Amino acid sequence: MTEELHGKKVAILATDGVERVELEEPRGALHGAGAETELVSLHTGQINARQMDIDPAGTFPVDKQVADAAVRDYDALLLPGGTMNPDQLRTDPDAVRFAREFMEAGKPVATICHGPWTLAEAGTLSGRHLTSWPSIRTDLRNAGAEVVDEEVVVDGRLISSRGPHDLPAFCNAVVREFTGALQPA
Repeated sequence: MTEELHGKKVAILATDGVERVELEEPRGALHGAGAETELVSLHTGQINARQMDIDPAGTFPVDKQVADAAVRDYDALLLPGGTMNPDQLRTDPDAVRFAREFMEAGKPVATICHGPWTLAEAGTLSGRHLTSWPSIRTDLRNAGAEVVDEEVVVDGRLISSRGPHDLPAFCNAVVREFTGALQPA
């Protein structure tokens, strides 16, 4: 266990249908680096996770409803995927606002799989370089992004990966990039 992110607080924006490993593994890496995380969602209570979008994979307790969350209370944002999760987030004005404000504030944002859909809806991808799950790449290009097929892409403070098979590299990049971005100058 390291403490590079001790004292830092990361929001994880997710809702029902989140791909379990895409929330669980990066959150574990962040905790291992000393960060505190809060699960921010569309509703209170719990969210239902999935495995490969189909199979139920347990639940996660929600820490805060996105309508009540403020970007100023967090140092960074994690947007996990799964198809249903970001598809719901991108239709919720509070979730879209929350993601947009992170990008506008220049705070680190990490996203995997279908997670960038929320950033596309927020209008924050024009001119950005990123990767994603193959089925949403056209949507991201239509939002003005340059999309590539790579394991991990770092564009400034935006970190992206394609999917669950990239989680080891993604988790390493998230901890490394969040640490670099959040250290005092």
